[in-house]
Amino acid sequence: MNPFEIGYFSEHDLKFAGFKRLGSNVRIAKNCTIIGLENIEIGDNVRIDGYCTIIAAGSGWLELGSHIHIGAYCLLSAGDGIRMADFSGLSHGVQIYSRTDDYSGKHLTNPTVPEKYTHLTRGAVTLERHVVIGAGTVVLPKVSIGEGATVGALSLVTKSLEAWGVFFGSPAKRLKGRSKRLLELEAELQQENAHQDAQTEKRPLEVKL
Repeated sequence: MNPFEIGYFSEHDLKFAGFKRLGSNVRIAKNCTIIGLENIEIGDNVRIDGYCTIIAAGSGWLELGSHIHIGAYCLLSAGDGIRMADFSGLSHGVQIYSRTDDYSGKHLTNPTVPEKYTHLTRGAVTLERHVVIGAGTVVLPKVSIGEGATVGALSLVTKSLEAWGVFFGSPAKRLKGRSKRLLELEAELQQENAHQDAQTEKRPLEVKL
């Protein structure tokens, strides 16, 4: 094996890994770190690239829809839940937090300290359909990003964003609207997939003697 080509786990490997739900055509790089597999649901046609870290242990949870790509070096801290709907995606190095510490100095910080001494901001993060998050962007807890919204690279998302907008900055602000033509392309893709499924069902079973 080429040491520079780590590769992806096979569907057989993933099937028995212990995920709560696992769809078809799922590819996860072998050098990812994933904690809390029993709390993770993954749809169809999902790819998670190298060096990603996903933490959904304890009461945490992660729901990934279908046709989702998560680029390399992403962090999904899903202690209070993260949901990514169909056709959403993360570029390289995106960090999503469903919990953050209080850095004001009024409370202790970090997970080694008992919770009664800390003050966490916590809440699920939701990325609706066709949301795309640019490289290096940070998304904080209790944020919902509306359908079709996109966030430019190196942004900071501190509050929920409306649908079908293009956002950028720290904190992220709306720059303009985003085209909805991709909905037509989605419909074409779904129709093509349905046609292929129908053709597969019509094929006679091959009998080996």
